Amino acid sequence: MSRVVRAIVGALLLLGPGGCGVGRPPAGREHPGFTVSPQERVALPNSDGSLKFVVLGDFGTGGTVQYQVAARMERIREHFPFRLVLTVGDNLYGSELPQDFKQKFEIPYGKLLSDGVRFRAALGNHDDRNQRFYKSFNMDGELYYSFAPSGESVRFFVLDTTYPDPEQFAWLERELEQAEEDWRIVYFHHPLYSSGGRHGSDLALRRALEPLLIRHNVSVVFAGHDHFYERTRPQNGIVHFVVGSGGKLAPGDIRARTGLTERGFDQDNVILVAELEGDRLAFNAITRSGEIVDSGVIVRRGAAGIR
Repeated sequence: MSRVVRAIVGALLLLGPGGCGVGRPPAGREHPGFTVSPQERVALPNSDGSLKFVVLGDFGTGGTVQYQVAARMERIREHFPFRLVLTVGDNLYGSELPQDFKQKFEIPYGKLLSDGVRFRAALGNHDDRNQRFYKSFNMDGELYYSFAPSGESVRFFVLDTTYPDPEQFAWLERELEQAEEDWRIVYFHHPLYSSGGRHGSDLALRRALEPLLIRHNVSVVFAGHDHFYERTRPQNGIVHFVVGSGGKLAPGDIRARTGLTERGFDQDNVILVAELEGDRLAFNAITRSGEIVDSGVIVRRGAAGIR
């Protein structure tokens, strides 16, 4: 059986009867608060050898909702064996004593951690900077850093946007210039583009960062801070995601007339599940109850004439 056929069969098995594949939700179900038919399993190619990962943000409450989202991640992994979780900040709310790390991280994600899933954290405005020394966040003592998963042509660049400074931006420019991987994906806490009523777009950060991202062919940016899910229309060729409802939620906070939103959802907590293979990044946004509220494919900038 060819790899292509295996991928198609795998997708069908994941979907089950009556499922819809990777693509747009049915027409006419727009933000805020749109939903599509519940999907118990992830409708992604699930190919052998692809990079499978989850984006999780604003999650460390230690409350019931966080544990429910974590349970959904476990169920997804039964069928879609992701091995990487990108956190876009606000990893722990409130106190950060040893028992807090246990209650707000080690217990809810214990099964994932024991199965070898690796979390790679960015820090948010509610996070103590000493989190960079916490082993399970895999920051290696750095406030900002980059990494490239073994065997993959992608490099992730992780920033500290609570305390941005010229030194960090100079570091990012050097790292982007030196990157040899095809994909460049950047993630951090404060969104450059967001339709949030409470926070919204960080314009000062956008002015500082966006020229670098455009110049160096960054394709995707992940952020949090606003407590909902949003995918923007491409901005200067870059797709921006807000994935800020891993533990907290701001119902009704997506403003409908910003002109930014391709898809948005603020009625339940959401994680983003993604699969990168070749020049394509497929994704599903999935609620804690298992609904797929957004799906699509992003083609890498610089691939086949994409700019």
